[in-house]
Amino acid sequence: MPSLSQMKENSETSKWLDAHYDPVANLYTFSSCIALADLHGDGENKLVVGDLGTGSCNMKLKVYRGTGLMSENTLLDLPTGLVSFLMDQHEPRTPAIAVASGPFIYVYKNLRPYFKFTLPPLEVNALEQDVWNQAREDMIDPLSLKEMLEGIRDKADVPLSVRSLRFLMLDPQDMEAFVNLHKAQPIRRQTVITCIGTLKKNMADEDAVSCLVIGTESKDVYILDPEAFTILSKMSLPSSPTQMDVTGQFDVEFRITVACRNGNIYILRRESPKPKYCIELSSHPVGLVRMGKNVVVGCAQETLQGFTQKGKKLWTACLPAPVTTMGVMDLPTRGFQAVLVGLANCEVHIYRDKNLISTIKTPDVVTSICFGRYGREDGTLIMTTKGGGLIVKILKRTAVFDDRDSAPGPPLAQSIRLNIPKKTKLYVDQTMRERENAVAMHRAFQMDLSRLRLAAARAYVKALESSLTPMSSSLSEPLKMNAVVQGLGPSFKLTLNIQNTAACRPVMNLAISFLYDESLYSMRTAFFKIPLLVPGLNYPIDTFVECLSDKGISDIIKVFVLREGKSAPLLTAHINMPVSEGLALN
Repeated sequence: MPSLSQMKENSETSKWLDAHYDPVANLYTFSSCIALADLHGDGENKLVVGDLGTGSCNMKLKVYRGTGLMSENTLLDLPTGLVSFLMDQHEPRTPAIAVASGPFIYVYKNLRPYFKFTLPPLEVNALEQDVWNQAREDMIDPLSLKEMLEGIRDKADVPLSVRSLRFLMLDPQDMEAFVNLHKAQPIRRQTVITCIGTLKKNMADEDAVSCLVIGTESKDVYILDPEAFTILSKMSLPSSPTQMDVTGQFDVEFRITVACRNGNIYILRRESPKPKYCIELSSHPVGLVRMGKNVVVGCAQETLQGFTQKGKKLWTACLPAPVTTMGVMDLPTRGFQAVLVGLANCEVHIYRDKNLISTIKTPDVVTSICFGRYGREDGTLIMTTKGGGLIVKILKRTAVFDDRDSAPGPPLAQSIRLNIPKKTKLYVDQTMRERENAVAMHRAFQMDLSRLRLAAARAYVKALESSLTPMSSSLSEPLKMNAVVQGLGPSFKLTLNIQNTAACRPVMNLAISFLYDESLYSMRTAFFKIPLLVPGLNYPIDTFVECLSDKGISDIIKVFVLREGKSAPLLTAHINMPVSEGLALN
């Protein structure tokens, strides 16, 4: 009976048909130098490969049809990128092939050389130019030339040319011959192309005209016109680009996602000469693909990370081995998109978001990967290996990929975000804010609390000094008073309850005085003396107030408890008189 791992491996391999495997195809290339294109307009896609050869010779542009080599053209230098694009509206609609190599782009049409584009030269260091002019006139010897060039290299803002850098690498005995050979020639500083892509010109159709987008070692990105090969736009980056992904249309809106040598990913947009967003990674990117509106990055620390197009990190998936290459698996007929990740352990993992949905075993380490229409078959997976082999697999029409993660670990439901209620989210945000700003919030609270205490103390002292409290602050006359108003009006009964709060000492020689607006109220007695107050007893003192106004207004009556021989009152009470309802009825 087969084991569980064997059953799982059989189910993975049953999704693919092994169409072709040639271990000695002698193909050495990367994913950036491989493309599928209908070169003759017959509906049959060919495989176009920029072969690196040995690295120093035997570089070729090879075209495969089916399982056999159809044609090959010799390349003068190592290819750094290869794309197919439609450069005009002429019939028949056959795409051209653009091969980036050194500072040049070689354009092939119908598999024949059509055009050669050269990058614009860079500015030459003026001091370097002057030093080589002196060497040409034999004013300085090679050793002095070396010292002067080394000083310029260490201090100048503009880098040295390739000629000067090669001269500084020579042994002293070879310098004189090098100077005699090159001193009569003008100095040129030329950059090289590091990556290449295509951008639709003004329509999003599959057969629309596309512009070329190139990244250079001089930290620039150029967009070229597809017909005249003039520079339509130039953008600058903080570092040299190594990988590129382009989406959108040049005349409408586009995004260029660029992985750079400094370990960051920058996102360029239309009418912006500098990056709009930056993604800082913990390790250098070794693969970059776009999945819809998200960017998936393979990192050198054996992780796969997903980001939004604005740079927000979405997820991270750990890999069992270092990433060797990455590609997109796009099946528009099924509405299926996934990421192909080639690993150094002779496996190709297929990811949908962070979920591993399939694994393909390969006989050798995969160095380049491409998925698309090959011949007349839509779901074709083409891979080249480290040993120069070529692998072609065809996806079965009955193949079904599960959305669940096949990798061991926590269940898929654990990564689904919960729909948090607004109040809970507000509470969580508030707790996070308090956690981040705890010190500042505590200081502000202590400051406000101190101010509140100070304001209360000042108000209390002011009330004691002006005897505005209903309780006496004097130790010799500890009194307490409250007032009650009875009646609807215009006559009110005003009752004052006075109490001596001392333990055993009676209080005498006190008087009560009323202060009021005589145009609104009248009182039968506005001043009278209080009898001796025995401690602990409540003394009610009654008087009558007459409201004189018929306008339905009221005012405050102030009550003062006085001590004979003292000008400051012992107690003060403000009585808010009610509106006279009796007058209003009359």
